[in-house]
Amino acid sequence: MHRDGHRALLAVAACALLVAASACGRSSASATGPAPAPGGRTYTLMQMNLCLSGLGDCYGKVAYPAALAEAAGLIRRAHPDAVTVSEACGRDVARIARRTGYHLRFATVIYGGTPFSCIHPGGRGLFGDAVLTAAPIVSAAGRAFAAQSGPEQRRWLCVTTRGDVEVCTAHLATRDAVEVAANDGQCPELAAILAGRPAARAVIFGGDVNRLPTCAPAGFWARTDASARQAPGLQQVYGSGALRSPAAVVLPFARSDHDVLLVRAQLGRAP
Repeated sequence: MHRDGHRALLAVAACALLVAASACGRSSASATGPAPAPGGRTYTLMQMNLCLSGLGDCYGKVAYPAALAEAAGLIRRAHPDAVTVSEACGRDVARIARRTGYHLRFATVIYGGTPFSCIHPGGRGLFGDAVLTAAPIVSAAGRAFAAQSGPEQRRWLCVTTRGDVEVCTAHLATRDAVEVAANDGQCPELAAILAGRPAARAVIFGGDVNRLPTCAPAGFWARTDASARQAPGLQQVYGSGALRSPAAVVLPFARSDHDVLLVRAQLGRAP
């Protein structure tokens, strides 16, 4: 579930919360850009990997339940329209949703051929990924990727909210030897899934793709957490043409092996 080989490679100063227009939060030279232009509605997505299964080496940093309080605090302060969550547990993420007033869809991930109940402590529900949204959710879709290897079945999840914004997430296979072929197969599959969403909706994706090259389809922009102190570049956000002038900021997250990626864009009409 985790990538010991992708540890903090860069030392950067921690950015203040809610400063998406500052240079500090920009993800990389290829992902830099101006803050969203004035006018129109700003749409904000927050991507976080919470390392909650209880199995990973990073779980010591979680200091359960401290990670839940930290995640809820970040959400309350940033007020994103949507939060995409990798490596969650069903009851834990439901607790975060209740604390922050967000709507929730959760996708259970199969591990070792069966749903996995999070451990240390138990009673936290099944392991998986989640989407939280400020707007009510009107529909959801998702399934496992065709390309798979290793014990964890990787899958995607998309939810449509009131207002015709579709929010998608996925946690792709790692680049470790046993899973790299699956990652190589899942990336173009994810691009095809996003490209195939209904054109009448704005589509935004946030996830941990476990690779530096993006999986964004043609016509979508991409922003990454390349400036993160922890596992830089692996968390990515993509947006369709209805979302313009994206700006990214990386927020420090003490209780995980990933920082948090926050992206704001101007929401217009779908082209």
